[in-house]
Amino acid sequence: MEYEDFINAVATRAKVSTDQAATLTRATLETLGDRISAGQAEDIAYQLPGGLDDHLRKPPPHRREEHAKSFGLDEFVRRVADHPAIDRALAGAGVSAVLTTLREAVSRDEFEGAVAQLPKEFRQLIEPVSAGDRQRRGS
Repeated sequence: MEYEDFINAVATRAKVSTDQAATLTRATLETLGDRISAGQAEDIAYQLPGGLDDHLRKPPPHRREEHAKSFGLDEFVRRVADHPAIDRALAGAGVSAVLTTLREAVSRDEFEGAVAQLPKEFRQLIEPVSAGDRQRRGS
């Protein structure tokens, strides 16, 4: 998946402009990078297009930890909403749109590996896989 395709998919799912989708994507991937292990973040980043991979791969200096931080869905959405230029009302839909698009952009094993590190409540945000997606992804 190319960068533009990812952002357009997030924009469509979240019903926001592509500029808002790019901001939501950055904030969500950075927060995901905090929440999952550094190794898992690197594995996912490797499969993302340029412009998206760095948000998981190169956290700011204050976040350069090997171990994931433990926090739930509400805190995850709050952290995304705390990013500059994010409309708090859009954060939940944005997180859902980014995680659903991420599932389509990376291999099933890598995505499942990341989701396995998150509380079960995160699965409720991710749109179900359609029959076409299942066939394409080899499920």
